[in-house]
Amino acid sequence: MAGDQGAGEPGPGAAELRAAGFVEVDRVGGLLASLPGSGERWVRACSVTARPDEALLQAVRLAEADPSLVRSLIDEGGRPLGRVLGVLGGSRALGDLLVSHPDRARALWETPVSARATMLGAVGAPAIPLGEEGADAPVAAPGATADDLRRAYRRVLLDIVGDDLTDPEPVRRMPAVGRALADLADAALEAALALARRDVDPGVRVRLTVVAMGKTGARELNYVSDVDVMYVAEAGSADVEEREVIEIGTRLAALSAQACSGPGAEPPLWAVDTALRPEGRDGALVRTLDSYQAYYARWAQTWEYQALLKARAAAGDRDLGARFEAVAASFVWSAAGRPGFVDNARAMRTRVEENIPRSEVDRELKLGPGGLRDVEFTVQLLQLVHGRTDPDLRVRDTVGALAALSTGGYVGRSRAAELTRAYCFLRTVEHRAQLWRMRRTHLVPSDHAELRAMARSIDPVALPSAEDLEAELTRVRTRVRALHEEVFYRPIVAATASLSPDEAALDRDAAMARLAAVGYIDPAGALAHITALTAGASRRAAIQRHLLPVFISWLADGADPDLGLLSFRSLSEQIGDSHWYLSLLRDSGVAATRLCRLLSGSRWIADALSHRPEAIAWLDHQSDLQALPSQRLRTEIRALVGRHPDAATAAERVRSVRARELTRAGMADGLSGVRPVRAEISDAADVALEGALAIAQREDEAVHGGRQADVALIAMGRYGGRESSYASDADVMVVHRCAPGVDDARGAAAAARIASRVRELLGRTTSQMGLAMDTDLRPEGRSGPVSRTVESYREYYQDWASPWEHQALLRARGAAGPEDLVSAFLEVVDPIRYQWTPSPQDLRAIRLLKARMENERLPRGADPARHVKLGPGGLTDVEWVVQLLQLRHAHDVEALRATSTMGALDAAEAAGLVDGEDAATLREAWSLASRIRAGNVLTSGRMSGAKLDVLPLADREHAALARLLGYASGGEGQLDEDWRRAARRSRKVMDRLFWE
Repeated sequence: MAGDQGAGEPGPGAAELRAAGFVEVDRVGGLLASLPGSGERWVRACSVTARPDEALLQAVRLAEADPSLVRSLIDEGGRPLGRVLGVLGGSRALGDLLVSHPDRARALWETPVSARATMLGAVGAPAIPLGEEGADAPVAAPGATADDLRRAYRRVLLDIVGDDLTDPEPVRRMPAVGRALADLADAALEAALALARRDVDPGVRVRLTVVAMGKTGARELNYVSDVDVMYVAEAGSADVEEREVIEIGTRLAALSAQACSGPGAEPPLWAVDTALRPEGRDGALVRTLDSYQAYYARWAQTWEYQALLKARAAAGDRDLGARFEAVAASFVWSAAGRPGFVDNARAMRTRVEENIPRSEVDRELKLGPGGLRDVEFTVQLLQLVHGRTDPDLRVRDTVGALAALSTGGYVGRSRAAELTRAYCFLRTVEHRAQLWRMRRTHLVPSDHAELRAMARSIDPVALPSAEDLEAELTRVRTRVRALHEEVFYRPIVAATASLSPDEAALDRDAAMARLAAVGYIDPAGALAHITALTAGASRRAAIQRHLLPVFISWLADGADPDLGLLSFRSLSEQIGDSHWYLSLLRDSGVAATRLCRLLSGSRWIADALSHRPEAIAWLDHQSDLQALPSQRLRTEIRALVGRHPDAATAAERVRSVRARELTRAGMADGLSGVRPVRAEISDAADVALEGALAIAQREDEAVHGGRQADVALIAMGRYGGRESSYASDADVMVVHRCAPGVDDARGAAAAARIASRVRELLGRTTSQMGLAMDTDLRPEGRSGPVSRTVESYREYYQDWASPWEHQALLRARGAAGPEDLVSAFLEVVDPIRYQWTPSPQDLRAIRLLKARMENERLPRGADPARHVKLGPGGLTDVEWVVQLLQLRHAHDVEALRATSTMGALDAAEAAGLVDGEDAATLREAWSLASRIRAGNVLTSGRMSGAKLDVLPLADREHAALARLLGYASGGEGQLDEDWRRAARRSRKVMDRLFWE
């Protein structure tokens, strides 16, 4: 079709076209020539669309499909032309629909009737106004089909899209778009139910209500979204039994859903999702009101009550729907006080964030950090906390809830306005992302051209480019995350610190309600800590008033917020006046978040930092949390011992170095999920023993006029395997040689004195500073001499050693003392442990000893299945399997001559002595058991006691342990399952490899 402009009339130039937003300017002239009317008019009309090139191309296609329509559009201009081009340039999917069905374009400028009247009229059902008799059970006309419903739906949808894409302020309009889409969904459900009722229950023997949930219930629906619903049914007449109610109601529900989502000539509208119903997809599709009430009273999980916040009767019987809403409200507004409310809310949020692919986190509008879910979570939590006593907060939609929270003084007016703008902006971006292809998505496009078009459709002045849109998204999302902390937590500080009246919007009761809602078990105690931290006019108090809203939030995300806040107060009172401390927390988000995580997850670390507050500075640099080389520690220890002639002072410095390195290891574990083994803990014990030995030698020489004996300490047990944990003793044997001119008796006495003095200097493991040195693994145990010469050890092991002593020597390695003395000892014991082959009698003795340990050493009353050391499949099972393999094969397989359990297991697997699956099973159980033992120390702060070897029961201590080991909030129960499975499989391997 030739255009009306003359052949000689020049068209718009390239510069003019680019200024109008066209990209492919070379194509424009040819396209304009195919359209009626002035080219400049088309350019001007297309320039205000999201994609001028797309709008012009689709206009050409529409003109080819219906020339008269396009000619009338250009002749009339104004609103009809603008709305048609707005849709053609804003949605390729809807543009294709108009090209395929040009008659539907008239929906963009005809005066619309209500969505309900349009949808019911399409299926021939009387559109009786709501509230009048017969409005609750319309019946479709014979011959009406789901295709009629779907065509009518898209006519109304086009009108909504036309308003949205031509509004100069789409962000401001966003709430109205969500309401219109929800009303359209309601109308579609009503018309679908009319179709179903015609075929199933035209006499209305059963009343049915469709309850909208989620965004549909809140009337903030997206363009492309599942429609979440539940169904409530009751008898429509006295002669209908409950069985029939459910049967007929189920058929009505299924058929009405099929009208929206099933096959047909017209594409489906959206999926009708019923997963939010009681028991989810396994539950009954339709229930009576009494059944719902019974379920929610007895069986519902906390998240189900939160979901009911959005429940709204959308279609069907209005009276039944109103009664359901009343029942739902009674559960919703008591949800925040239920046990597990906080954990469930966190678990849902955490699961959602964890399921986002890493490549999509920055583009995820709904679920990502600073996204829509952050706003909704904040608003809903405030509603659930304060709505129990304030009925004005009982609204469903997010924007309306923010307005109510602001009016009620729960959120400052400026903050509420800012959150509202951010929410509407993010939702508008989401709408634009969905409109282009009419597909469900919550991702910001990565394509530059799509981003540019999206920016133009939102605000071409403020967002002239794709880069401007990306920058604004980053700003808004960052601000949303910050506003969550300000809106939810700052009023708590205001209410407790007696700030200005306009800031103190909440009283103390409301502040405690907020603290309780996010997981503080003792909100009154938490308020006392906040008051102490923010009271006064000092610089420290001023900075802490600024920091605390964020810190309260971060601590609330941890396993034990109350512990975290108490520990933070203790630290601040101890070092808050140090210039570096508050500056670090104010200026380093990394250090601050890490500190909150550690304080709320570990009593041991909180105690360690109270003794060594300077370690907080390590949190700002990952390298400071890495273990120091052992040689560097030895050099430091030797220098300290040399500088301090007083034994007590020197020993304190030695213990301090070890405690410092344990603190470093504990902080690294607290942030990374706890390793099965941290060799640096054993290394720190080595240098502590070396320092204490040097002090004791020096002191003994001063008292006795010279050196009486050289002493070395041999590491044994898990310490010998460099597998020590935070509360481990240092199991050692002592070996000595007499100094020249000193007889055996004097040398042995000197060695015993020195060993005893080393034990005294190191203290005990009841505190983090102490290290208990245990010599019970020596020959003859406590009855034998504390120290022996190399030759005495040789004689004993050759003549008297029992099988278990051969086994114990597998862990022996030098820890401290003269290297040549250590080497001489190892030359003696290597044949004993590596060349000795156990006889059948020896094997029987080893197995009997293991059986006796299982029967006698397990603490009375302990549950063997939870004892990770002595229980079935635990540490000792794995270690005895590996050690038996070493005793049997180390003489042939040199790689088995390793003191560490995992090193020996790796060697056994490489040599084919254990197959790969069995080795993996043993490795998994041993590693998890080791992590649990270490985690028990870190979470509880205990340095001794039988509980350190036991997986705690399901309480706060168990939750703290699981979180420390890397389990997500709400998923702590998985730790029990993982341990039971690992231990069960490990025991099966042990039974085959050890007992058979």
